[in-house]
Amino acid sequence: MGRPSTYTDEIADRICNRLIEGDSINHISQADDIPSQYTIYKWLNDFPEFAKKYAHARELQAERMLEEIFAIADETSNDTITVMRGEMETEVANNEWINRSRLRVDTRKWAMSKLAPKKYGERVQTELCGPDGGAVGITIVSSVPRPSREDSAQIGSGSADNKTIEGE
Repeated sequence: MGRPSTYTDEIADRICNRLIEGDSINHISQADDIPSQYTIYKWLNDFPEFAKKYAHARELQAERMLEEIFAIADETSNDTITVMRGEMETEVANNEWINRSRLRVDTRKWAMSKLAPKKYGERVQTELCGPDGGAVGITIVSSVPRPSREDSAQIGSGSADNKTIEGE
């Protein structure tokens, strides 16, 4: 029979539900009853209703990741391990576990910022203000001096004076 390649709402819903559950398109598309990644991405382009469902599923996937972050951060049962020091058992930090947990949290935070940037992306805000939060003063500096009327008349008359022209 082969993998499906004809779009149906049922297959689209299954794909979106699996996304919400945290599966990747790569993992989802490995199932025999789901089309290939290429077909899924083609459907996103060809079927606006699927693109809308997919976008919503990705937003919900970001919400799920937030819940996973809390679960990872709250899970402390593997933060320490028991080691033998001489003939005595001692609890020490399980740095490998702690670092892996940090990586899992950071990966989810990054993905959330891409899946829902308006909600979870970094906000950069720039404010421009003058001293003490007041108005911004603008000073225009001209590097070309403007001759006075008198100097302009002398320049125009062919005078050979080497006069410095100062700005007004």
